[in-house]
Amino acid sequence: MRDEIEELEIDLLLEAIYRVRGFDFRQYLRSSLRRRILHRMQLDNVPTVSALLDRILHDELWMNKLLEDFSIKVTEMFRDPGFFLAFRQFIVPQLRKQEHIRIWHAGCATGEEVYSMAILLDEEGLLERTIIYATDMSEEAIDGAKEGKFPLKKMQAYTRNYLQAGGKGEFSSYYRSNRTHAYFHDMIKKRMVFAQHNLATDVSFNEFQVILCRNVLIYFDTELQNRVFNVLADSLADGGYLALGGKETILAAQQKRFLDDQPEWRIYRKPPNG
Repeated sequence: MRDEIEELEIDLLLEAIYRVRGFDFRQYLRSSLRRRILHRMQLDNVPTVSALLDRILHDELWMNKLLEDFSIKVTEMFRDPGFFLAFRQFIVPQLRKQEHIRIWHAGCATGEEVYSMAILLDEEGLLERTIIYATDMSEEAIDGAKEGKFPLKKMQAYTRNYLQAGGKGEFSSYYRSNRTHAYFHDMIKKRMVFAQHNLATDVSFNEFQVILCRNVLIYFDTELQNRVFNVLADSLADGGYLALGGKETILAAQQKRFLDDQPEWRIYRKPPNG
């Protein structure tokens, strides 16, 4: 009975967030959301989900705090180096044929993969004709990504990833540093456009040659995944590429809309006359 009451409380909490702020978490994986809710309750000594609901309804700071808890920020530069190496080998030659290139990082978190892509494109001579659109539901994550500021202690690991991803130069040449942080140069940032966008509720806003939506769909249930795949397909140019995370795949109901291009790296392509 206690578990049933808690599930009802969570339903009411998610409904309240949607009605008050427009963020729809009702079709996110319940197990992941429940862990985040209980973690917030433990941190702030909140006894019940209902008590947490009361706080978010009457205090905007509490609402913002919980929304940030729900935002997924697990990322790193050149994450899965083999993917970026495959991108260089298989997608870059196709992008060279394009006069103007638009790339969308959907669910970009704090921007590490966005900066990775900009560095890759710079080394391939494509950055100047590319606009990289980077979006996330979290305003705080977007603000951080715009800064291009990352902990210096992570640069050693990021350098290893960069080299394994086929990096062609000195990774350290792309940033300046102080004792605590690395600050990426404006020449890398100038082709980026950051904006808030919620895959659960928002629609397509442009047409892209490449969309990266990596390690986002694993947090959605099947119904919401189908909705997101529709948005992504509508946003891809014919013949455009979609990249997913290593544990994600195209749903059976969506397979006619995407061709396996490099399935090992979860790279798919919209049919040329799709």
